[in-house]
Amino acid sequence: MNQRLEHFYRTLSGKRISLLGLGRTHRPLIPLFLSKGATVLLRDKRTRSQIGEEECKTMEDMGVILKLGENYLEGLCEDSDIVLRTPGVYYYLPELQAAIKAGLSVTSEMELFFQFCPCKTYGITGSDGKTTTTSIIAELLRAEGKTVYLGGNIGNPLFQMLDDINEEDVAVIELSNFQLLSMRSSPDVAVVTNVAPNHLDVHKSMEEYVDSKRNIVLHQNGFSRTVLNIDNEITMSFLPQVRGDALFFSRRHPVEHGTYLRDDGMLCMEYNGVTTPIVSKEEIRIPGLHNVENYLTAFAATWEDVSVETMAEVANNFGGVEHRIELVRELNGAKWYNDSIASSPSRTIAGLDSFDQKIILIAGGYDKQIPYEPLAPKILEKVKILILMGDTAQKIEDAIAAEIAPEVINAVTASMGRLGTKRQKTCNCGLQMYRAKTMEEAVTIAHLCAMPGDIISLSPASASFDLYKDFEERGRHFKELVMKLK
Repeated sequence: MNQRLEHFYRTLSGKRISLLGLGRTHRPLIPLFLSKGATVLLRDKRTRSQIGEEECKTMEDMGVILKLGENYLEGLCEDSDIVLRTPGVYYYLPELQAAIKAGLSVTSEMELFFQFCPCKTYGITGSDGKTTTTSIIAELLRAEGKTVYLGGNIGNPLFQMLDDINEEDVAVIELSNFQLLSMRSSPDVAVVTNVAPNHLDVHKSMEEYVDSKRNIVLHQNGFSRTVLNIDNEITMSFLPQVRGDALFFSRRHPVEHGTYLRDDGMLCMEYNGVTTPIVSKEEIRIPGLHNVENYLTAFAATWEDVSVETMAEVANNFGGVEHRIELVRELNGAKWYNDSIASSPSRTIAGLDSFDQKIILIAGGYDKQIPYEPLAPKILEKVKILILMGDTAQKIEDAIAAEIAPEVINAVTASMGRLGTKRQKTCNCGLQMYRAKTMEEAVTIAHLCAMPGDIISLSPASASFDLYKDFEERGRHFKELVMKLK
């Protein structure tokens, strides 16, 4: 029995708990907190019709008080004893900061999980690669015979599972910057894949974004492990705050304490002066150098918890994660890939480097106010046909123009069959650029352009919020359209 958790449940009787946002983390908390004698207020910026009348009625029948619409935070301090926010509710909202100053307990489902979790925890964050790395770590531990609870940004909400978690189990948790922003607990094993500009449309500054990532190591103890990307300057700036065992990974050069990609293509571990070869990069089932990096990260995180034999077996057999360079189908000799998770330029660069030929790229989406200049040289190197859509289409095109000089890009009219007449742009480097208003149009253009042997990848370098609620919905829509092609 988790006595600390039981004590917490007893303290909830008679308390007023405001849940900010009806996300997937809060839905299971509603009946749980009600069963402990708490009054639950659901506060959400969406209206009743946007949430759905049926779901609202179900919650009201359970006894939930609904505070919906633009004024959903009104009376927060007066009506609440405890406030839980979803990651989508910005921690530094004035109303939340006022609640903290008023002495309310302001926390989150993830923070409560870390506070009461009885087992070893692995936490993974980073601008890119964290979902695949998290999934690999979970696969490694599961293959070693552990009972694994996978959660955070992926998997299931974990707090309501605490009654089932034992000390000998493990929890593997993907942590976003929005979750970490208010965290005052850190995992036993903290992993930072990399840090690059992202989500600057929400954060006050790049410094705030970096500090949110840094939070994953700030509350560790001397018996913890931290895994850092030695090739990433920002990630390595966290090293002075590391209190326990620091391991590093690199796919560019050997490291003295951690994992690296050897010149002969072997992934190796250097630990306590001993070099241990693990697996060849050619044996890793999921493609791309960035996935070699993900495996290096996961091997460092689970070293001494997972055998070398198990590590090699998982690398040989694990097929990867949906929306991450996921092969959708082969049609008329052309292969279609779904890389919808690539919501930043650095992630798209990694995706382009996964292929050893020039490809057809579908990119663009919601503007998170991050620079696209670093993406332009890689597009010129790895893309032969670029199809742009969404708010960032012009920014990506401008970055390319700045890289090669605007005067060498000429607009021409291209006949695209049943699409009619579309604006096409070409440059003397051979890159062709098209604009699409919708995903349907982008897929159709790609289909009409594709030849046997071509690779087509949706790798947007942008968020999805202009057309879709998240990258998963975007990726699934892309896959549906591709599967309908004839």
